[in-house]
Order: sequence, then C-alpha cells, then structure tokens
Amino acid sequence: MVAHAPPPDAGEVRDNATFNAILGAFSRPGTVHRLPEAGPASIVHALLDRECRAWADTASVEEMIRASGATVVPSDLAGHLFLSLDSDAALDRLARVGTGEGLYPDEGATVVTPARLADGPQLRLTGPGIEGQALVRLGGLHPALWRLRAGLCRYPQGIEMIVVDGDRIAAIPRSTTVEMP
Repeated sequence: MVAHAPPPDAGEVRDNATFNAILGAFSRPGTVHRLPEAGPASIVHALLDRECRAWADTASVEEMIRASGATVVPSDLAGHLFLSLDSDAALDRLARVGTGEGLYPDEGATVVTPARLADGPQLRLTGPGIEGQALVRLGGLHPALWRLRAGLCRYPQGIEMIVVDGDRIAAIPRSTTVEMP
C-alpha cells in the first residue's frame, strides 16, 4: 500500500510560491519577482518559524511575527528585520544589526524593507548571479543607505536585503556590490 501525502492547503501553496520568489530574487540580484500577495505577510509566513528571532518597526508586522511562532527580540539580536530604511533613525538601527562572522556568515541579518521598484536613483549591481552588471532603480530609501550597507557587507559577512513594493520583490545579497553610477 502506497501512502499519499495530503494535498497542500492554501497557506502551503502561498508559502511555497513566496519562497520560490525569494529564492529567484536572491539567485538573480536586482530582478523583480512576484509574491502571491502584497506586503510582508507572505514573507513572514514563508521565512519565519519557532527557531527564528525577528524584529519589526510596525505593530502589525510584529503581530505577524508572533503568530508565526518566531521570537520577537531587539533589532540588534534579530536574524530577520522588517524595517523601513527611509530615516536617520532606521539607518542607526541598521548599523547595529548582526553581519555574521567569518566562519558563520549566514548569521548575518536579513532585512525586509519597503521601497519603490523602478523609481528613485539608479544603482549598479555587480557580483554573483549577475551577468556583467544590473541597473536598478530603488526609491523611498535613505540616500546614505548604500554607503552604510557597503561598510556592513565585508564578504563573506554582511546583510541580505529583500526590497518589497506591493506584491513585487527584489533581493540584494551580501555578496552584491551596489554602486551609484
């Protein structure tokens, strides 16, 4: 007798689609991928579980984190941060996040931030997963973000970024160099 797994429910389908979008975005930095629903909720559901430590700058996302089973911790201890990077205070918070260690670079934080894709200043991305260079526009972010990020990302250490614009995302891994041409 062959046992069959039950069909996935709607939540599993959403989480799998979200995870595949995130994986595609990190595999090809700067490319835009679609989430099954707008906003950070599907990312929370796909990435967080009881073994994760997370922080959010809004009460609604913090509630989603708690519902996922992840532990809400101070931002400097979080492995996942949901943070709008549009102010000096946000950059001060970002400057204190974990970037991993030489033997454990995967302990660097993943930062999920809202931004406007295809708007704002043009950025040149280079690095693994990019053939030559990728030119992208990201609006709604603090102008000093990229200089701060460069200081935090000393490969293999650094931070991973997921930029969210409605139901669209792009990723910037710690191995990606970001320049303003």
